[in-house]
Parts: sequence; structure tokens; C-alpha cells
Amino acid sequence: MVATGGNGKGLWERIAGHGIFYATELIARLPEKMLFNLVEPRLRESLPWPEGADFTVRIIKLLHRHWNSFHPHVRRRFVENIFGNIMLYGGEKRRRLSARLGDYPTIMVISPTMKCNLRCTGCYSYNYDRQDAISTERLDELYSECEQLGIQFIVVSGGEPYIRPDTLELFAAHPNLHFLTYTNGTIIADRNLAPRLAELGNVVPCVSVEGFEKETDQRRGKGTHRKIRRAMLQMKEAGMLFGFSATPMRHNNELLCSDSFIEYYQDLGCRIGWYFSYMPVGRDPDLELMPTPAQRLHRFHRIRAIRDQYDILAADFWCDGTLVGGCMSAGRTYFHVNAAGGVEPCVFHQFSVDNINDKPLIDCLDSDYFRYIRGRLRDVENPLRPCPIIDNPYLLREFIDRFHPRPSQSGGDALLRGQLAAGLDRYAAELKKVFDPVFEQIRERAPWPPEPLGTIEEKQAYWAGLRAGKKHA
Repeated sequence: MVATGGNGKGLWERIAGHGIFYATELIARLPEKMLFNLVEPRLRESLPWPEGADFTVRIIKLLHRHWNSFHPHVRRRFVENIFGNIMLYGGEKRRRLSARLGDYPTIMVISPTMKCNLRCTGCYSYNYDRQDAISTERLDELYSECEQLGIQFIVVSGGEPYIRPDTLELFAAHPNLHFLTYTNGTIIADRNLAPRLAELGNVVPCVSVEGFEKETDQRRGKGTHRKIRRAMLQMKEAGMLFGFSATPMRHNNELLCSDSFIEYYQDLGCRIGWYFSYMPVGRDPDLELMPTPAQRLHRFHRIRAIRDQYDILAADFWCDGTLVGGCMSAGRTYFHVNAAGGVEPCVFHQFSVDNINDKPLIDCLDSDYFRYIRGRLRDVENPLRPCPIIDNPYLLREFIDRFHPRPSQSGGDALLRGQLAAGLDRYAAELKKVFDPVFEQIRERAPWPPEPLGTIEEKQAYWAGLRAGKKHA
């Protein structure tokens, strides 16, 4: 049985939440120029990374432009959760978390199941055990732990999250959390879940695509794209905020960044576009599927052009490190809990030392393993090649040699030896030649911390100093 309370708010907080919502409804009617004269200066004061501030401004502009197209419950939950629970009420929780961890993770990625109704080529989680080891009760408790810690944004991955029967029940039981789901979209279409998800209001589905019908069906199975189209049209009709998730590979990198691709999914109603570069983990890892450094540079420029030109908020976890100061894993900003309960640095860094079935979440985040990784990630100077798996593979080997964590799936340690390891070293060396000059140009255009910063106070103090005219060596 899932708990139905999950609220944990006093009367005045609830009243304030409603007040925020109604105020936002009024603000949404302001002309865009007037709105941003009010909002933008405060945003740029409070956010630590310059490109991160630009990104947040784009989010608000996009929402303002399309606000009335969303279901009333989608609008309400977005305002009360993102602006209320995360921005207004979450500061003290994050300070307490930062005091213990030295960082303040705000996102948990969880894969409650590794079961899936598709069998996609190159699936990153194909070799995981298909037996779910997290009970409904423990998952419910875990979501409550996140609320208490100030981790209010939950990304649900897999496997296929909607194949698990308790998924919607748990979303409903935790209205103060905001859930983003990575899904193949077929179950949403087959069960017409869009009206139910819109009623919940706190769920943002992102549907995996490989391109158009030909490319998607080639990887995911014949007929998959037709169901994806149906799911997106259903979600658009229901007034949902949703998007696509794409995996750039060597053969489709340029297609996924093309104007025709963006226009197609924008017309279907997508307002978000996540890009996850192919990672050589899981089923039959193949370095030849990875986009080349030159292709990644092409994507770097195209992602920024897409954000400027279209009504889709595009983001790339390998090309957008300057938004967040580098790799966010191991609890710097986010972490992953797999279907066995193992707490991993990220969904692709598939090694764990702790399990949420054995100890509280905060103790897992405070492990020596995670602390060491967070510290070493601060030593990576270029946030445009932040990844300890493909951009700095020596780091992954260092983490494994030092702590001997358990690989999460069969063959998960293949990257550490032989031809795969040697190939990644060559890739990383070439990437350094391509992206170090790009980052130097960014540093020349805008101030950048001399070394990566950790706590809220460190980041805010740095940028406050710059605004006051303080010079940093």
C-alpha cells in the first residue's frame, strides 16, 4: 500500500503555495519584456554559472509563451513544485545537505524496473538483472526521503517505467515531487495515459526517438514510431509538458540536430529535447557507434542554435557542461539508483558500493566512494569534456581501482581493459584537442571560476565578488 499523505506542509506553507500559483497566473499575463525586467536580474544574481542563467531565462520564456496551452493541473504543480518547493522552500534543506556532503544534489535518477517491452540495439541497460528488487513500500519511502533532503526533482528511467504497475500510484502519492520520465512511449499510447498524467500534473514524459520513422523503427522495432506519434498527439491534446529524448550516434548525429528533425517534433508538441550521446556500456558496447569529436563539436554548436531558434528547450549532457560547471554525477547535482537498489554515480557509471535496501539514502550519498568522486570531478578543468567514462577514462579506472565497487550489470567492467579501454583513451585525447580551444574562447568571453566550486556559499560568493568588481587570479 502506498502512503497517501506525502504532503508534509503546514497550513501557512499550503496557503503560500496557492498564493504563488495565483500570482504566477497573473504574472504569466504580463508582456514578456515587462516580465523579464522583473525576473532576469534576480536570476542572474542567484545562479552560479553564466550559461546556466541563460538557460533558465530560456525556460521561463518558453513557459511564458505557451503557459495557457498547458492543463491547469500541469501549471499548478509546476509552479508549486518548481517555484515553491524547490526554489522558495528548498533552500534550507539544501544548505543542511550541503553542510554534510559538501554538495547539494537536487536530482535523483531512479530505474524502478529494468523490464521493457522493447529490445533496442545498443541499450545501455540491456544486461541488468530483470528482477525488480525495490518494493513499492521502499520506493514510497525513498521518495519521502528525497522530499526531506530537498531532492524534489525525480527522473524515472529504466527499463520502461510505465511497465511497472505502481508507477502512477506513486506519482499521485507524492504531489510535491516533480517527476520526469524517460519512456519509449508505447505504453502511454496503448493505454492512453495522457489524460491521467495531465490530471496528476507533476509528470513530464520524454519519449525516446532515433530520428524519424525509419531510424526509430530500425533501432526500436517496426511500428514503434507510429505509437510514439500517437502518444505525443495524445499528450499535446491533454495539455501536457513533454519532450523527446535522443541518442546521437555516429550515423544519426547530424540528423538529430537538423532543422527538419526539430520542426517535426516541435509540431507534435514537444517543448523539451534531451540529448544523450551514445555510451559504450550495456549491450555489445561498440566504440564505432560513438559520435566522433568533430561530430560532437557540430552538436555543441547546433544545440545552442536550436535553443535560440526554436520553441524547444534543447540540452545535451556532454555538450552543455558549462551550464552546470561540469559533470554532475555522484551527488554533485544528481545520482542514480538502479532497479536492484544500487546507488550509482550516474546511469552510465554502473558501479555501486551501497544499496538503498540496506541503509538510508543520505548514508549512501555520504559514502567515501561518492565523496572521492565528487572531489576528483572538481579537478576536471574543462566542463565541455566532463565525463569520467569517455572524456577522462583514467578517472573511472582510478575510482574502480581505489574502491573496488560492484559492477551493476554483467560485463559492466569491460571498459576498464583491453581494446575498449585503449580506444577510449584515443577518443579522449582527440576530444581534448578539439574542445580545449573552445573552452578557452568561452573563458575569454565571460568570467569563469579559476577552479570548480562546490557548496552553494562558494558559488554565490564567487559571483557576488565578480559583480562587486573583485578580480580573481
